[in-house]
Amino acid sequence: MSDIKSPSRYTITAALPYTNGPIHIGHLAGVYVPADIYARYLRSIGKDVAFVCGSDEHGVAISMKAKKEGVTPKDIIDKYHAIIKQSFMDFGITFDNYSRTSAPVHHKTASDFFTTLYKKGDFIEETTAQLYDEEAQQFLADRFVIGTCPKCGNEEAYGDQCENCGSSLNATDLINPKSTITGTVPTTKETKHWFLPLDRYEDFLKDWISKGHKDDWKPNVYGQCKSWIDGGLEPRAVTRDLDWGIPVPVEGGEGKVLYVWFDAPIGYISSTKEWAARESKDWEPYWKDKDTKLVHFIGKDNIVFHCIIFPSMLKAEGSYILPENVPANEFLNLEGNKLSTSKNWAVWLHEYLVDFPEMQDSLRYTLTANAPETKDNDFTWKDFQARNNNELVAILGNFINRVVVLTNKYYDGKIPATGSLTNFDAETLEQLSKYPEIISTSIERYRFREAGQELMNLARLGNKYLADEEPWKVIKVDEERVKTIMNVALQIAAGLAVLS
Repeated sequence: MSDIKSPSRYTITAALPYTNGPIHIGHLAGVYVPADIYARYLRSIGKDVAFVCGSDEHGVAISMKAKKEGVTPKDIIDKYHAIIKQSFMDFGITFDNYSRTSAPVHHKTASDFFTTLYKKGDFIEETTAQLYDEEAQQFLADRFVIGTCPKCGNEEAYGDQCENCGSSLNATDLINPKSTITGTVPTTKETKHWFLPLDRYEDFLKDWISKGHKDDWKPNVYGQCKSWIDGGLEPRAVTRDLDWGIPVPVEGGEGKVLYVWFDAPIGYISSTKEWAARESKDWEPYWKDKDTKLVHFIGKDNIVFHCIIFPSMLKAEGSYILPENVPANEFLNLEGNKLSTSKNWAVWLHEYLVDFPEMQDSLRYTLTANAPETKDNDFTWKDFQARNNNELVAILGNFINRVVVLTNKYYDGKIPATGSLTNFDAETLEQLSKYPEIISTSIERYRFREAGQELMNLARLGNKYLADEEPWKVIKVDEERVKTIMNVALQIAAGLAVLS
């Protein structure tokens, strides 16, 4: 395995999925499959791993879905939390804990975090003009408003973010805003909120990101962070005028809740607490020990929140470690079009598992082989079929099948002892011995697609070895030689079993 000097303890987080719909293959490719590969790899080399996630249940998207379906937000989160959690379990994502932000432990953790910063004087309290829907008689936070992005011109940008260019926005930044509740043009109305003054952390962020992570963060992550910081940071509201969420726990906070992007990343901490309590562990070393490595797996639309806002929150609190890496992926499209929960254009994981109950690994492999690590990629059923048939079956499956069939045929399924090695035997085993280091290096650099290709190259090595040695012919003239051939082939098969 890799001899890279790394810490013995890792906290791995995977982006909290919104419970306004099920999980689709874009979520898997962007976040959950690579995070799971990384966690499995670290456990396999003896690291202490806390791999946590949970349902994000306080977003405006939840309230919108509830209004649309004529039910309560709790009805929505209970329904989709159950579907999402079961889907992850059935697909084999190895979370140590999958929590939810409606859990009491999370409400307390987020409230305590806010109160700590409030008492330290880290917030600015301001009365500002916010967009207001007169017809619905409510303020328009985040996704209750849509308009034109001031940075890229996308006409369907939300009040918190443009999904086209990835820019983080405020609702008042939008050009030609409209209420998503009534479709009317909003007015403005004054309201009081608490803001995290990101400008106070500008020097810290410049030093931490530009000097500390210019070379080890992915270019898309570093570039987006640098662009944001270079543009000048401004105070960011951490509360909202909504009736769904965690109540603001200080005087004057009546009728207001914590902004979902303040409370959601704290969900990683509360999920770790929940896991540690269940396992009779101390949660604090996983978040406060400088020898712990914290890694966030996210999609590119969450970069700013995990690399600018959450680190500023952690820095303000003062006792937490900062993320070592945030290997964000780009987006996966479906048959040439953008995946969309609202437009129902997706391959939903829970439905896939019903239609293809024995093909979890085929999907894992395809999503890894076609991972959007450096650019947006496209999932097509034709490519899925080709990778399954031409790679998993024709290369990996073919080799394993031949080895197992021949071992059963010649040696009743028992591993034969090796005799003297030819130069070709020795060269093949030498190549085999290099693969753990090759694949480890790829994984530790978050190049999972590359790691998967190397795994398939090992299967190709096995096929070439069998094709060149032809044990089915040699058995007729030299039975002892075949024992060595099959022993070498079985060593390759064992290598594939471990490395896959």
